[in-house]
Amino acid sequence: MEFFNKTGKVALGSRLRMLTEKITEDAAQIYQLYNIEMQPKWFPVFYVLSVGEEKTITAIAKEIGHSHPSVSKIIGEMGKKGLVVEKKDKTDGRRNMVSLTKKGLEITVKIQDQLTDVNTAIEAISAQTTYDLWKAMEEWEYLLEQQSLLSRVAEAHKKREAGKVTIVDYQPKYKAAFKALNEEWIARWFKLEAADHKSLDHPEENILKKGGHIFVALYNDEPVGVCALVKMDDPDYDYELAKMAVSPKAQGKSIGFLLGQAIIAKATALGARNIYLESNTILKPAISLYNKLGFKKIAGRATPYERCNIQMELILPV
Repeated sequence: MEFFNKTGKVALGSRLRMLTEKITEDAAQIYQLYNIEMQPKWFPVFYVLSVGEEKTITAIAKEIGHSHPSVSKIIGEMGKKGLVVEKKDKTDGRRNMVSLTKKGLEITVKIQDQLTDVNTAIEAISAQTTYDLWKAMEEWEYLLEQQSLLSRVAEAHKKREAGKVTIVDYQPKYKAAFKALNEEWIARWFKLEAADHKSLDHPEENILKKGGHIFVALYNDEPVGVCALVKMDDPDYDYELAKMAVSPKAQGKSIGFLLGQAIIAKATALGARNIYLESNTILKPAISLYNKLGFKKIAGRATPYERCNIQMELILPV
């Protein structure tokens, strides 16, 4: 087990597979010991049919937690050995019902001693262990049902990548990136409008000098995301979150969320009452991000953008 001592828990799947293979290999020989014609992988299907009435493949799959194709394949293998038979449902000719044959029913009697002895052996192993494997498996299964291992790893990956992102204030050297990143996403979904050109071509004059701010997200010192806090000339709203754009190659690193947090922190520091934004519902990830940041949908207001079909606001703490 030196390999697993080196790799640690990241090789959990490999270690479980090795344990499963060892137990499955023994199980196959145990069936031979009791002169029972059975393969270990057939047992869940066999057991379900041995303790109940005939069932459909779908019902069997649901009960044992296997896929329909997997159970269908096992039924086919067991059928070739004469252990099960499929018949049309008498009440619904569209369904096939699976049941044990006479040969299969005979095994239900023969296998009882084997099951008793296997249980005795497993209990003996459990009595010699510090930890209860069965209960641990139940806990793992429950937790993985709540959130898969894939989802958990993706979450850790996103958090680690986000740690490599730095949010900095706008500088003239980022002007080209501010324009290019915004043009990239706008052109992908919509068309650039007059209001876009005004802000993107002259951000210093139309955003910064009017009391606004621009933040740039750097990943490995490369600008991969931008967002502006625009001062509004409006009695109801103080600032607008605008021109948020993240490079497709840098997505999955929480850059949009980090930029949004920077915008909110800046507006709060400036004593703003609220932040307003405009978007389009076709941009589902963006809308999800705004909701995560705390923005709420509001009634429609006049907008200079044709693409705008949703407006949102964030009320800041006093």
